[in-house]
Amino acid sequence: MNYWLFKSEPFKFSFDMLKAKGKEGTQWDGVRNYLARNNMRAMQIGDLGFFYHSNEGLEVVGIAEVCALAHHDTTTEDPRWECVDIRAVRDVPKPVTLVDVKANPKLAKMALVTSMRLSVQPVTADEWREVCRMGGLDLAP
Repeated sequence: MNYWLFKSEPFKFSFDMLKAKGKEGTQWDGVRNYLARNNMRAMQIGDLGFFYHSNEGLEVVGIAEVCALAHHDTTTEDPRWECVDIRAVRDVPKPVTLVDVKANPKLAKMALVTSMRLSVQPVTADEWREVCRMGGLDLAP
């Protein structure tokens, strides 16, 4: 299993909006960064990701699951752009803020700290466990 972080501005697409999509989920479209696209190409069905509200809130608010492998992004005709489908798994009981992430030495190398603008980021297993712990989740492997 691999872990990821998906960033979205909540006024455009929030975790509540993802939850409303149900088990079917939705495509994580509109990504126009090659590294973020390549991260999606590396995803496998069942991989988990933090859902992070950017610009407003600046916090990890939920857990999402990859439910479809990388495929053409239907919001563009350009064949270079692909996306995965994700669905909501659960809320984070205590949202984990960017301030808290930056203050935690165990997360100093996390992409959320070092590559803040990247919209789809890898998360290591240790980072996953630590953010889950901070958020009051006991589902960390």
